[in-house]
Amino acid sequence: MLVSLLKVLFFVALVIAIAFGVEQVMQLDGQAIVTFGGFEMTLRPLELLIGAGVLLLTIWVTIKAIGFLVAFVKFLNGDETAISRYFNRNRERKGFQALSEGMMALASGEGQLAMQKAEKADRYLNRPELTNLITAQAAELTGNRKKAEETYKKLLTDDRTRFVGVRGIMKQKLADGDTDTALKLAEKAFALKPKHVEVQDTLLKLQADRADWEGARKTLSAKLKSGSLPRDVHRRRDAVLAVSQARDVLAEGATIEARETAIAANRLSPDLIPAALMAARSYIEDKKPKYATRVIKKAWEAQPHPDLATAFAEIEPEESAEARIKRFQTLIRHNPDNEETKMLMAELYIAAENFPEARRALGDLPVEHPTARNLTIMAAIERGSGSDDAIVRGWLTKALTAPRGPQWVCENCSQIHSAWHPTCSNCSGFDTLAWKEPPAGEISMPASTEMLPLIVGSPNQPSAHGTAIVSAEAAESPVAESPQPVEGVVAEDAVVVDASDDNRTDDGGRVEEELEIFPLEEDQKKSA
Repeated sequence: MLVSLLKVLFFVALVIAIAFGVEQVMQLDGQAIVTFGGFEMTLRPLELLIGAGVLLLTIWVTIKAIGFLVAFVKFLNGDETAISRYFNRNRERKGFQALSEGMMALASGEGQLAMQKAEKADRYLNRPELTNLITAQAAELTGNRKKAEETYKKLLTDDRTRFVGVRGIMKQKLADGDTDTALKLAEKAFALKPKHVEVQDTLLKLQADRADWEGARKTLSAKLKSGSLPRDVHRRRDAVLAVSQARDVLAEGATIEARETAIAANRLSPDLIPAALMAARSYIEDKKPKYATRVIKKAWEAQPHPDLATAFAEIEPEESAEARIKRFQTLIRHNPDNEETKMLMAELYIAAENFPEARRALGDLPVEHPTARNLTIMAAIERGSGSDDAIVRGWLTKALTAPRGPQWVCENCSQIHSAWHPTCSNCSGFDTLAWKEPPAGEISMPASTEMLPLIVGSPNQPSAHGTAIVSAEAAESPVAESPQPVEGVVAEDAVVVDASDDNRTDDGGRVEEELEIFPLEEDQKKSA
């Protein structure tokens, strides 16, 4: 407000000064005679002042006109002038406007319009490092993969856009399933930008798929150094890679190196079950049962698993069933209420033929949370206790359609795996397998009760061996695929306590090696 008032006051003062000056000049007496080329003019003071101003204005206009003519000639000659700068600014304005419109079209999903705007912007700006980015992404949006690849290749020629070009072609190769080329491009992109999180993850995934565990561990270390991976997650995933590397080394016959790698993996992540298993068996082979016991106990405390019980049994393979029960007490006290602990103790008591203790150890598990394994254990308990065949068959019927319980399930796609792997076979997710129950409804077998005679046999038709044990293969395969009814159940690989191959507690493998096979009542009567 004060500045505006000062401007008004200054303008009024200037007008007053000019008016006062003109009045003073008009009051002057005298004349001025100007002679030029034989021409003579007589001017009064005011006229002389006006003439001088006109002369100065004419000289200024003449100088400017000459300067404009010189600039125009330079413009025609290709030199940079004010005229060329004006046209350049105009072209840049139109180019950046087209570029912004292309980005808006790309964001709104109008790929064809985005390509048109990018071409227009390229004509005005002549800056391919900007326009090629929009052109490549718009070409991918419209499905023109050839155009996108050509544009990405153009970006490779500029150091500023080389990473974008490599990354774009890498993603195209991944979409095409060309993992070999994608791996090389991922390594190149990682060398250009080691801290790029997406490139790190892609490279790690490709290296894990190709079982390049050493390279994957280097990439994982780079993720830790760049700050894109927490330290605890790094230790867990490094252990996953280490145990995978130990498996490959063991397959090549380098047992000593495999043992060292497995032990190192277990130290990185004691709760990783595969690492604990390899480390424990390495200690067992080195005649170090105390170290093996400590490793298994720590892993069991984190998460009970049947394979851990198997490895724990391998520490003392020659012990009796009663001694084994006593030794296992040191293991189960870490997680006494866990379902795996209850089923493990029931199996051990069955092996010792102590069926009342086996029933108490199992508790209400078959009723509260029935699975194929605990229901089969219950059938074995009933058979060992001398229950009627109908009761045993009832438990086996329930086991047929019951869930299998915890398995190795991918947390990304819920794919079920028979054994642990560092990557999912379905979605290729790294370190996504977890020991848990799969979602309900994965397996459905209709009319299971009507199928009972086909699976466990008829009371009037005893089996060749007179057993009531269901094999794992028979329990998992549809009955319709069987060419004829299975009488009784009879297979050398019959599983007594569990219908899966993952649940073992004895040194050679299964609990049935410790369990007597109890004949059916019909066979007992016939033999009598």
